[in-house]
Amino acid sequence: MDTVAATNEEYSTKAYWEKRYASDEGSFDWFKSYADIKDLIHELIPQQSSRVLVLGCGNSTLSDDKMWQDGYRNIVNVDYSGLVIEKMKGKYEGRDGMEWLEMDVRELAFDDDSFDVAIDKGTMDAMMAVKGDVWNPPPQVVDDCTKEIDEAIRVLRPGGVFIYLTFGQPHFRKYASPFLSLLSIYQTLLPIGVS
Repeated sequence: MDTVAATNEEYSTKAYWEKRYASDEGSFDWFKSYADIKDLIHELIPQQSSRVLVLGCGNSTLSDDKMWQDGYRNIVNVDYSGLVIEKMKGKYEGRDGMEWLEMDVRELAFDDDSFDVAIDKGTMDAMMAVKGDVWNPPPQVVDDCTKEIDEAIRVLRPGGVFIYLTFGQPHFRKYASPFLSLLSIYQTLLPIGVS
């Protein structure tokens, strides 16, 4: 299967990802490799013992090969594709502190305040890959993005960090979720305050 979707909208469908992962045995990293963001990761996650949640991990090498090899040994990877999760479990079996779970980022099955860091590297971009006005995204896009962010905030401990790595321009992303209007840079962290 060609990894490029026939239409941009396909990236927002589970069917596309299941089909892609069924025929793709390799790894793929969208727009940035770990080497490109390593310094940022070290700055934002100075404690390698931090519990890290990777939202929509796909078959990226971000956590499995790179973060784990760099000393981060408490990483939970989630994706709504059961196929890719099974492949990644098999590929990285035996890595202590590395978990692979089939889960939708819009409905996380974790307790509140259970992670130090949540990372979205392109997942929300895929949810926003729909036809329409980038200044006024469809209600479903706003709802999906808001659900992911709400869930990330819920599972982050007070003082936790949400890292949002996107290809999109910030002025377009702010319309996808009221929360994103607070963000103004491409690689963003958000300290979660104590309420």
